[in-house]
Amino acid sequence: MLTACHECDLLQREPILPPGGVACCLRCNAVLFRDIPDSIDRGLAYTLGAAILFIVANIFPIVGLEVQGNLHATSLYGAVESIWDNDMQGVAALVFATTILIPAVEISLMLYVLLPLKFGRLPRELAPILRIVAAVRPWSMTQVFILGVLVALVKLAHLAHVVPGVALWAFGGLILLLTASGSTFNMHELWNLVTEKE
Repeated sequence: MLTACHECDLLQREPILPPGGVACCLRCNAVLFRDIPDSIDRGLAYTLGAAILFIVANIFPIVGLEVQGNLHATSLYGAVESIWDNDMQGVAALVFATTILIPAVEISLMLYVLLPLKFGRLPRELAPILRIVAAVRPWSMTQVFILGVLVALVKLAHLAHVVPGVALWAFGGLILLLTASGSTFNMHELWNLVTEKE
């Protein structure tokens, strides 16, 4: 089995790794791939947790502002609608795509791959699904969104009483679980399954 380095394109034979081992390029020493023990079980657990938190984060309010005894709270979709109604359709579409649509697609496709593998079956159309996961992953901007929300909350704290909503805490957990599921979703191992099938 041959593999090409992602950094310098050197074509080299794949070594057999011990559990937890790392394969590095012979020329530039870049990491080629890792052996992740129990990658399917861990990835499935993290991805299921991320799916649950993603649903919670999109149902409940992110934050509430209390001004003169009146509490105004909004969910993520409500924030997108508000941006749209304020004649910023491009920004609203970008926020919707990067914080709702793409994370939902990424989580759904990872579950589509990992659930059958957990039960010993190979998912149908695995190669196109892996290509889509690799293409959408850089566009999932949940972390950037939460960072922006936190900066906005610090600035708004001078004007009104800020009440963190359930969704804000869910988004914090979602960021951690998405990062963990992404690191355990072993693309190298899954591509090897595709080549073995062919």
